[in-house]
Amino acid sequence: MKTLHRMTLAGALCAYAVASHAVGPRPAPAPQKQTLTVGYVKVGHLSPIIFVADELKACNVEVKPVEFVRYADARTALLSGSVDVSGIGPADLAIALAQGSQKLVGLSGVASSPKYLVTRKGVKMDDWKDLAGKRIGIAPGSAVWFQWAAMLAEKGVPYNTFTAVNIQGGGTAFVQSLQRGDVDAVALWEPFESQLVADGTAFFAKNLEYSQSKAVGAELGLLAATRDALRDKREAVKCFLWAYKNAEERLAKDPEAFAEAYSKYTGLPLDVTRESAKLIKLGGVLDLEQMRRQAKTFNELGVIPKDVSGQIDTVWDAALLKEIM
Repeated sequence: MKTLHRMTLAGALCAYAVASHAVGPRPAPAPQKQTLTVGYVKVGHLSPIIFVADELKACNVEVKPVEFVRYADARTALLSGSVDVSGIGPADLAIALAQGSQKLVGLSGVASSPKYLVTRKGVKMDDWKDLAGKRIGIAPGSAVWFQWAAMLAEKGVPYNTFTAVNIQGGGTAFVQSLQRGDVDAVALWEPFESQLVADGTAFFAKNLEYSQSKAVGAELGLLAATRDALRDKREAVKCFLWAYKNAEERLAKDPEAFAEAYSKYTGLPLDVTRESAKLIKLGGVLDLEQMRRQAKTFNELGVIPKDVSGQIDTVWDAALLKEIM
C-alpha cells in the first residue's frame, strides 16, 4: 500500500512556508509517541490530507494510512475502531446514530461545491422537466445521492419521473456507464464529474444544480474521529486536525497548488484536476443547524429508520477546531 508519505508534495510545502494562516500555531507534541490510524478516500476535496503525515512527525505522532474506496467503508472502519480518524460523508453521523451508535464524532466539514447533473452529450437537459423518461445513474445512500434526492423533494419532482439506475462501486463505474451510453446522466462526485466533461463525454447541466437544498446543502464531507481516539489520543487527533486545516488553508489560497495536490492524491492528470479545482471551495460549511435539517430529511426520505435530528449535537464536537484556530 502506498503511504501518505510518498504522496507528500515536498516542493509545494516549501513554497507555502511563508504564507500567513488563520490557524494557530502547531499544537505541542504528544508527551509520548503515538500512532494515529488515518482513513482516507481519494476524492479531491480531501487532498489536503497528503500533507498530514510529515506535519505530525513534529507532534511525535506516526500516521498509519488506510485507503477506502467509499465513504461508507470509512464509516464502517470508524465504527469498528480499526481507524482513529477519517474523512466520511456528511450524512454518516446521522446514519450511525440511527443505527444506535455514538462512536463517531464529527470534527469539521471539509469543502463545498456546486453540483450539476453530469449529462451525456446530445441529451437535452435544460430544465427539471427534462428528467422525464431519462436514465439517471445514482449511488444509493451516497453523499451525492442525499443531495440529489433532497433537491428533487424540494423541487416537487417525483422520483419516478426518471429511471434510477443503481451503479455499484466507485466513480470509475459511473464514468464507464455514461461513456457506454448505459445512462443519460449521472449524479456523481469529483474528480469523475470533471473527467467526463474534460474528455468530451458529457456536460454540466447548469440549470439542474442540486447542491443548494435547504435540507442537505453543499457540504462534501466531514472529518470524524472515534470517541475512543478523542479520549485516548486527543493530542494526536488535535495535531491531525491542525495539520489538515493548515494545508487546507494554504491550498484554498492557491488554485494551482490545489490542482497539483489533487493530481498527486488521485493520480489524475492536471488538466482534469484544474477543472475540478475550479468547482471546489476548500473549507467546511456544515454547522449543527444544517446537520439537524439533514438528519430530519434523511428520515423523511426513508434513508434512515428514525429521526435523530434531536441527537445530532451529541456526535458533533467543534472544541478541537476552536482550539487550533
